[in-house]
Amino acid sequence: MITVLSGGTGTPKLLQGLKEVVNPADLTIIVNTLENDFFSGVYVSADIDTVLYTMSDMINDELWYGVKNDTFITHDRLEELGCAELLRIGDIDRATKIQKTQLMEKYGLAKACEIQAEKMGIQSKIIPMSEENSDIKIMTDIGELEFHDFLIKHRGEPDVLDIKFSKVKPSKGIIDAIKNSEAVIIGPSNPITSILPILSLDGVKEALNETYVVAVSPIIGSGAVSGPASKFMKALNIEVSSVGVAKLYENFLDNIVIDDKDFDKKSQLNQIVNKVTITNTIMNNSCVKKNLAQIIIDSIP
Repeated sequence: MITVLSGGTGTPKLLQGLKEVVNPADLTIIVNTLENDFFSGVYVSADIDTVLYTMSDMINDELWYGVKNDTFITHDRLEELGCAELLRIGDIDRATKIQKTQLMEKYGLAKACEIQAEKMGIQSKIIPMSEENSDIKIMTDIGELEFHDFLIKHRGEPDVLDIKFSKVKPSKGIIDAIKNSEAVIIGPSNPITSILPILSLDGVKEALNETYVVAVSPIIGSGAVSGPASKFMKALNIEVSSVGVAKLYENFLDNIVIDDKDFDKKSQLNQIVNKVTITNTIMNNSCVKKNLAQIIIDSIP
């Protein structure tokens, strides 16, 4: 079994490649829940839904959010009624969220995700990192902001001074999944708001020390491939580079995968981690995704 730690953009691209080179039934995906919240009366777990849609081939892979070819009749009507939504939720996507909200009232988030994955024909096991509500605050030069206000309302433009998030308990089965894995892949998601919350769960770092861990750097040169990772890393005084990523994971990291453009960092990285794999990590087509996935799998001893 291979376990993947995932956020909602970079890692799902890798998952598209992984499910082509390994049996999807052999994949367990632990997904960030830090940014989950209620919007327009429904529970929005953006990263979980992105993984669900990715594994069921429904994902809108232009935005890496929502369902491809979705309609927005409800969203547009709400705006006409003077009830504009912060998030632009499509109609099919909204149905997923409504069902999840209802399922959670009876079963909780983990079981709701399991039921939805089964309904979507997904063979992989998808586990939310926690069933507890999280809270994240972005401290900026214009004041304290909720995550989605920072990202959507303010378009990620304010300067970030600090990031604080609440500590939650891990979902049942996460620690065992990590310990029983042939390897754990830390996907190229935002290291601060997607991966660090998973690593902060009780027992996760200790479990990672007991298995082989390979991470794909989401940073090339001195910038993130996408999203606000650079701003968040700077705010926490972490070097914005693949070296900074390696240092963040160094206590349990066995192999880091970096882009060809970062070849000059290999010797520095070798002082932090035993193995450095260099390849094309810009996943702009299916061939690159599949090739990167195969390289990662082949690197596992």
